[in-house]
Amino acid sequence: MNNAIHWTVPLDHPAFAGHFPGTPILPGVVLLDTALHAISETSGIELNDCEISLVKFLSPANPGDELVLQHIVSAGGVIRFEIAAGTRKIASGSIVAKSSA
Repeated sequence: MNNAIHWTVPLDHPAFAGHFPGTPILPGVVLLDTALHAISETSGIELNDCEISLVKFLSPANPGDELVLQHIVSAGGVIRFEIAAGTRKIASGSIVAKSSA
């Protein structure tokens, strides 16, 4: 994987307000949205109309976690990504930009 993007989950992210009070975790949809925006910004590929072909949420992202998102774009246009907090894998998946589908 290449194109490493670093992001620290804010301690006061608004999604934590109702997502498991007492044991807050970042909802998968917020994590995926953050990943899509970061990939789009660094790759220059428009992902507004992308197809998420696979996503696996493997471990929760917690307040203050320092996440590293890595992605690679294959010759066929499939973008594979992984998100980790240190050695703990948070999520992985693949997406296809509509223009590549």
